[in-house]
Amino acid sequence: MASKPSIPKGTRDFSPAEVAKRQYMIQIIKSNFEKFGFQPIETPSFENSETLMGKYGEEGDRLIFKILNSGDYLAKADASHLENKDSTKLTSTISEKALRYDLTVPFARYVVQHQNDIEFPFKRYQIQPVWRADRPQKGRFREFFQCDADVVGSKSLWQEVELVQLYDMVFTELGLKGTTIKINNRKILSGIAEVIGASDKLIDFTVALDKLDKIGEDGVKKEMLEKGISDEAINKVQSLFNFTGTISEKIEKLALLLASSQEGMKGVEELRFICKNIMNLGLSSAILDLDVTLARGLNYYTGAIFEVAPPKEVAMGSIGGGGRYDDLTGIFGLKNMSGVGISFGLDRIYLVVEELNLFPETVTATTKALFINYGDSEAFYAMRAIKKLRLAGIKAELYPDNTKVAKQFQHADKRKIPFAVIIGEDEIASNSFALKNLATGEQLSHDFEGLKKALL
Repeated sequence: MASKPSIPKGTRDFSPAEVAKRQYMIQIIKSNFEKFGFQPIETPSFENSETLMGKYGEEGDRLIFKILNSGDYLAKADASHLENKDSTKLTSTISEKALRYDLTVPFARYVVQHQNDIEFPFKRYQIQPVWRADRPQKGRFREFFQCDADVVGSKSLWQEVELVQLYDMVFTELGLKGTTIKINNRKILSGIAEVIGASDKLIDFTVALDKLDKIGEDGVKKEMLEKGISDEAINKVQSLFNFTGTISEKIEKLALLLASSQEGMKGVEELRFICKNIMNLGLSSAILDLDVTLARGLNYYTGAIFEVAPPKEVAMGSIGGGGRYDDLTGIFGLKNMSGVGISFGLDRIYLVVEELNLFPETVTATTKALFINYGDSEAFYAMRAIKKLRLAGIKAELYPDNTKVAKQFQHADKRKIPFAVIIGEDEIASNSFALKNLATGEQLSHDFEGLKKALL
């Protein structure tokens, strides 16, 4: 007996209803991207390994899916690498391509490769799947979609203001009221490390600080001490462990703390500009919060950092994030090309919208009417009507087989089709249609115009 087929862990099949819901979300995100002037691009699902490797750090490289070379992939392999089981060196000889890990590095490659054809500043959006050899868990998959919007070729902080507005508009349209858009700045984190005399331990400091809500103040201090950050340095940033107040108050506290750091004060001024203008413009449903513990991608971002948390009633990690990067394209030889971008975590957002029951019923609306098949002559009469209904934008179909009527009605019921159209000799003779409401059982006779009006 053949074994039951399965799919790889961390991947999913999507039912018709799930696909309809995902397309509903994608359409909202896409339409808002375009309202803000972003243009669509697409890049290949796989890239040359050299394009991806070394761009995400050691951990990221480990999570990239490598593609074996075609044919005899061991032909070019070094025998000593095989014998010594040196997987790192062996991989480069048997795999020249890899599935994309995110959309950002392929975008940087795209900008450099097509720089002579691009009008800068260039605003692009991209909605495509990415792959990571990660450990699957709730909200984390090995194959998932990213929805990115980036601007390259402009250092203007108005872009950050716009991206927060974009987040707000999308989540408002999805009905996700109360999402929190957290903001911080890479320069502020560098400034804090400078002020406490621990610039060489910036990553250790921020990684520990980022755990404040998980392990508490004592746990963070303990981790910092273990990483070689002194008691004196930790005491200088005591205020960060209870960093409360309005955004304006938090910014002023940071200005006092970072007064001696030129880099830190640059970050303060950038945050002041961004937050002031966002608050003056207003947000429809999202909440803006300055979070000094936020430390996304320190080797990557250079300015503002964003992360979006779902409404508090849902236990879920971040559903979006991004930030400013000053030299992303520099990895491919194009220097001084500043950019800023955000990403929507489609799969996590789906889970949140589903949990809060926010998908409109119309999203999964199926065929409006099923024409019952009583034979070829009745079927032809039905098909002429179905063609005209479809031209009017009405979803209608004929049951393909002349089988038991009860079976056809059961089919309509299982597919949640609300109406059945019954055509017999009498209907053909009178050029009419019997329309049955499958929820109430009511059945009425209509001419074609009446039928179309009833189904609209």
